Formats: sequence, C-alpha cells, structure tokens
Amino acid sequence: MPRSKSSTDSIPRLAPRARDSHKGDFGRALLIGGSRGMSGAIGLSGMAALRAGAGLVTLAIPDVIQPVVAGMEPSFMTTSLPADRAGRIAPRARGLIDTLRGPSTMLACGPGLGRSPGLIKLVEWLYRTTEQPLVLDADALNLLADMDEWPRNAGPRILTPHPGEFKRLVGDTMLPEDEWEARAIEFAAERGIVLILKGHSTLITDGQEAYRNTTGNPGMATGGSGDVLTGVITALLGQGLRPMDAARLGVHVHGLAGDLAAAELGEVSMIASDIVRWLPMAFLRLEK
Repeated sequence: MPRSKSSTDSIPRLAPRARDSHKGDFGRALLIGGSRGMSGAIGLSGMAALRAGAGLVTLAIPDVIQPVVAGMEPSFMTTSLPADRAGRIAPRARGLIDTLRGPSTMLACGPGLGRSPGLIKLVEWLYRTTEQPLVLDADALNLLADMDEWPRNAGPRILTPHPGEFKRLVGDTMLPEDEWEARAIEFAAERGIVLILKGHSTLITDGQEAYRNTTGNPGMATGGSGDVLTGVITALLGQGLRPMDAARLGVHVHGLAGDLAAAELGEVSMIASDIVRWLPMAFLRLEK
C-alpha cells in the first residue's frame, strides 16, 4: 500500500493559455444541485468553477430556486429543472439532464442537492452512465452511501467526502481515525476512483498514489468551503489535467486561497465566498 507524500511534491500545473484560445478550449462545466433553502451551495460551486478557469459554466437547478441562483453571478448560465414538492430536483428531470450533459466536458453533482428516494436513483444513473469526468460531493455522497449496491462507473470519478461522509461510504461509522488513510487508499483502488478525504492535511488518493495537502487553515472550516472545492476541481478537469492531477491542484489552490484570505481577514471571520474571491491571487501565486 502506498504511503502518502506531501502535496508540494511536484504540484501539477496548468499549461499556459495560447493567444488564440477561446472559451471552448477550457471546458464546458455542468453542475447539478441545489434545492429550496440550499441555493447558496450550488451558487458557490458555480462561481468557483468560473474563477478556476472553466470556459463555460451551467448550473442545472430546481426551477423554484432558479431566479435566486441566477442572480448570484451573471457569468454562469442556469437551467431550470422540474422540482418536487420539497423543492428538490424531481426524478422526471433525468431527460433534461441527459440533454445537458451531452456537450459538457466535465460534470459535478451534490452541492445543496438534498436527499430523497428519487435522488438516489438520479445519482446512481449519473454515476453509472456519465462518460465524462464527474465530481461528487455533499448529498451526492450520502445518496451513494444509501444505495444497496455500488454502481459501476462509465468514466472518471472524483469523490470529495469529509470524515463523516467517508465513514458512511465505507459502511463503518465507527472507523478509527488512525485507519482512515489506509482505508481511503484501499477504497479508491477498489472503486477505481480518485478520493479526496477532506480535513486537516487533506488526503488525495487514487489507490496507487497518495498525497497529503499542506495548504489551508482552520478558518476554512465553514459552510460552503467544500462547495467551492467542488467547483475548482470541476473546472480543472476541463483544462487538460488528468483526474488525479486536477484533484491535487484543486485541493492545493483551494487551501492557498484560504490562506491568502486568512492573512487579510483573519480565520474567525472567513466565509466560503472569501475563498472564491482569493482564488485569482492563489493562481497568480502558483504562476510565480
């Protein structure tokens, strides 16, 4: 079993942009999520995807929150999906999502999604049939954990659980902390995925390689921080990086943005949108 290395070891980098580039060169991101009362999560993911360099970003969201989400940022697009009575994406949205994902380069699902029997079937279908790289976070992970049988994946998958979500995924809510790393590496190898176990010294592994992140601070322990990470990694997948490299660079730059924000604002007052605002400075720091 591989031992984890520091993420500062040969951090992946984005290639310089050609002078004649156009927005299609940097990926078409489709982010699926949101529900009544949880519009901010998918909005943060969309803003982060833009700041992390995605060429085009579309948020597929329940129709009941579309006006709210669309008003968060004029640079991303929104598509309304039919909602159930609780304001979550309804099962009948599958056909529209299938149409949307066709031209997409990379997808994400989970921020603000909520949980329902219909959403279990939707996430299972996405996981099993999406050929493009797919990032799963938040409620999408909880819905995976609720499935009777783990679905096969048709393309690259990146899962971003925090410790509680991770223990539910592996089916052992009492798993001791000193076994998390070994179990995460084993789980990633078994499922053929990239797994990001979030927290202090976040672990990134594909079952063959394993890295510990060195950026970030306690001020990032705030609601929405993980949604920002989802958007960052999704954007990087459309810019020529393999999934493991997109995960490593995404976690690093996300933490670096948090460190830059903390240096200016302090850790106590930091909120997730501050991480988005400092992403440009984090990418500039990496270029230097």
